[in-house]
Order: sequence, then C-alpha cells, then structure tokens
Amino acid sequence: MNWAEEYKKSLKMREVEEIFDLFIYRPLAFLLVRIVYKTKITPNNITSIAILMGVTAGYFYSLGKPVYFKVGALFYLAFNILDCSDGQLARLKKNGNHIGRLIDGIGDYIATLAVYTGIACGFVPHSGNPYYWFILLLLAGVSTIFHGMLVDYYRTRFLNYVNGRKSNSEKDFEECRKEFELLKNKKGKVFDRMVLRIYFKYTKLQRFIIARKKKSKLFITTSQEYYQKNKNIMRFWVILGPTTQVTTLIICSFLNRLDIFIWIIIAVFNCLAAILWIFQAIIDKTLKKEN
Repeated sequence: MNWAEEYKKSLKMREVEEIFDLFIYRPLAFLLVRIVYKTKITPNNITSIAILMGVTAGYFYSLGKPVYFKVGALFYLAFNILDCSDGQLARLKKNGNHIGRLIDGIGDYIATLAVYTGIACGFVPHSGNPYYWFILLLLAGVSTIFHGMLVDYYRTRFLNYVNGRKSNSEKDFEECRKEFELLKNKKGKVFDRMVLRIYFKYTKLQRFIIARKKKSKLFITTSQEYYQKNKNIMRFWVILGPTTQVTTLIICSFLNRLDIFIWIIIAVFNCLAAILWIFQAIIDKTLKKEN
C-alpha cells in the first residue's frame, strides 16, 4: 500500500472532513503518523501531547503581548496537527476504542477552554474596554461550544445513516453505557469511568440543545437517499468545526487582531449556524420518520 492509499485510509469520509483539515492539517498529521507508526507510541499518547500543546497555547495568550500571541498561535497550530494525528494513527493501526475517542473529544474542549481563558487574561485587560470585550469573549466561547455540538451531532448522524447504522448516536451511547457497567467495579479504572461520565453528561446536553428529545425519532431512509440529501449541507456544517475556528484565531493572532476573531465567531459563525439549522430542518422534513 502506497502513501496516498494509506492517507485515504486514515481519513473518515471526505464530506465530513473540514476543508483546512483535508488540505493542510491532516497531510501534516499524516507525516507525523508515518514517523511514529512503527513505534510504541499510541493514539492516546498523542492525544495527551496535543492537550499539553493546547494548554501551553493558552498560557502564552495569557501573557498579553503580540509576540506571545504569535507563539500561542504556533502552539495551537501544533495542537491541531496532533489532534488530527491521534485519530489517523488509530484508524491505520485499528486500535481505536471508545475511551480513546472520548478523550480526544474532551481534549478539544480542554484546549479551547485554555486558549479562551488565556485570551481573557492576556487580551481583555489591555483592550481599552475590558468589561465590553469580556462579555463578547464569553459569548464567543459559548458560541464555539455550541458550534462544536452542532457539528459533532450532524457529522455523527451523517456517518451513522450513510454507513447503514440508522442511529443518532444511540448505538454508541448504549455501547458506552455497557462499557461503563463493566468498569464500575474494576480497580484502576477511575479515569476511564470519569471520561464516560463526562460523555454521558455531554450527550444529554447535546440532545437537549439540538435534538430537544431524550431519543430522536429515526428516519426511514436508505444510505444512498440520506447521502444524496445531506452531502452538500454536511460540507457547510463542517465549516463551523473547530479547525476553521482554530485557523481563524491563528491568522488573527499573527495580525494582532484578536478583536476581529471574536467578532467573526459571534457574527459570521452564528449567522451561518442559524442558516444551516433552518436548511437542515427543511431537509429533515423530506425524510420519513418512524411513528
């Protein structure tokens, strides 16, 4: 198998890949995967290093000087590349598991929280109007979390239906629930249980905000029909994904315009989310649901 075939194998599905991931971060991540593939380094090891890079990025943003914003941006860039690498390595080695995927997802939120906290400490106090920019940054942070939930929900739903699983994450949720029951009384599994508990809370919140029901009704459709009706809007959904926001922050950091980044998240991304939500509802109405 040549490198091109291995790279394709390391990806999910083109329609659910973010544009910057597909053409920038994942190719760079794949080079790293090729280097560590034959070593004992695991996807979880890479995830841990990625989280460290994200937290370090937040630290440099907190220092409050333009030069440190640029350094923070470089660490955030490293985080994003490593964040792509762990999943690619897991898919190539076929050693991924529920806990690993959940830790990867939690790592994204830890890095995001660290960076936003860093901006709050480093940019807001020197902005000239701290209260105003703190409120805007808080709105941007909440928006980022909301966008992540939206993308995660619709990406998972798309993959489930297209792959013929016909599940809105119910299968994954039940498998994690069973795994939690098995780990309940096992010694040395405190961390794994904590990760699963976080996942359960996150899923409930996601359902409340997006699905609005404990269990969404399933669509009666074929994989091909669902793919044809949702492939184009899925490409727009992933624009809201974390990689686009990370890239926007990196660019704005090098321009020393974190104010522009905050406004892009609040105005541009929220408007896009609202538009996509409306169009997704229209598409969903064309699919028959279970009684």
